[in-house]
Order: sequence, then C-alpha cells, then structure tokens
Amino acid sequence: MSAIVELQDIHKSYGLGTAVATEVLHGINLSIENGEFAALTGPSGSGKSTLLNIIGLLEAPSSGRLCIDGQDTAGMGDATRTTLRGRSIGFIFQFHHLLPGFSALENVMMPSIIDLGWSTTKAQTTALQLLQQVGLKDAAHKRPSELSGGMQQRVAIARALSLSPRLILADEPTGNLDTHSADEIFELLQTINRERQSACLIVTHDPRLAARCQRQIRIVDGQLS
Repeated sequence: MSAIVELQDIHKSYGLGTAVATEVLHGINLSIENGEFAALTGPSGSGKSTLLNIIGLLEAPSSGRLCIDGQDTAGMGDATRTTLRGRSIGFIFQFHHLLPGFSALENVMMPSIIDLGWSTTKAQTTALQLLQQVGLKDAAHKRPSELSGGMQQRVAIARALSLSPRLILADEPTGNLDTHSADEIFELLQTINRERQSACLIVTHDPRLAARCQRQIRIVDGQLS
C-alpha cells in the first residue's frame, strides 16, 4: 500500500516571535496508508486536534513536510490547498455542523455545490445514493431539526463522502452520542472504509472504539508515543 498522508518532522508553534511562543507539536513523523482505519488517541491538550487540523490542511505546520495524496503541500497557495482539501479529504466532526435551513439531501450536496459553483443532477443522484448507504434515503427531505443526533451524524458522514475523498478525518464523531448510536456510527465508518477503501483517521477518547481500529496512534505532549 502507498501512503495517502505523509508527515516528516512536523512542528507546530503558536505565537511565534512573541514572549509567549508555544510549540504544540514536536517533530511528528507519521504515514497513513491508503485504505487504513486508524485511531488517534491521547489525553486532552496532547495535540490531537492540532495534528488533525494540519493533516486536514486547515492549519499549516511551522516546519516539516506534509504530503497529501502524493502532493507536497509546501508552498501551495490558498486556492490549491482549498481544492486539494475539498476533493481529497472528507471531514466528520463531533458536532455535525449541518445547515439548519437545508434538507438532509441539500446538506449532502453542499460540497459538490461549493466545488462546482452550482447544483447538478449528478450531485443530487450521488447524494441520494449516499443517504441510502447510510440508511436515510427516506429522510432526504427532512431538515436537521427533524432528525435524531445519530441520524444527523449519518447525514454528516454522507456529506463527507460526497466528493469520494480518499481520506476521511473524523474528530470525535461519536463523542456526542449514546453508546448504541456510537456503535452504529463506528460500524458505518468501518463499512465505508472497507467498501470504498477510503483511509480513515478517527480521533477518539473511547478506548473501546480505538481498540477496534486497525492501528492506534497515540500522541502525548505533542509527540507520538
């Protein structure tokens, strides 16, 4: 397998040039292989979210080399980074961030609309297929307020898959759910990983779920342990 993510000697500092400069990540070296299903664990404040944001191209490292899908991100302009992020990476968050004024179908279509600048019949067909895959085709025209927390997270997963990303980043995707719903969401992510061969990196505080991943990546005080 080849790597979808490669990090070499990644450092991240905040407040550079000030008296309160703080280094959060200290020389991270990490590869995520195509189709891998991995958990990122560690105590609060260990650097999990910062590392996930760097992999997701939401933040830039202070130094080091980051390659996504074979592309070196160093020196990329904002537009190129945005395009790479939108087409190669799907994001799932603890709080699903669905748009309340839009239906489940429209929420799932949103990445495609943003990417193209308009809606297409193909995007709608794809969105309906994704909602069917996550068990929500009959709820396509319901708004988020009409759905349970677990159902809303399923919509968020479908949205993350709308542009067929090769990498899915999930930040505590089950942290806001009861145990039963959390298990359902985790099993859905495993199914997507297996059927689509999209690599998944899941940040979780739940050791029970982390133990079910192919690999556990632990970060403590900004370093992999």
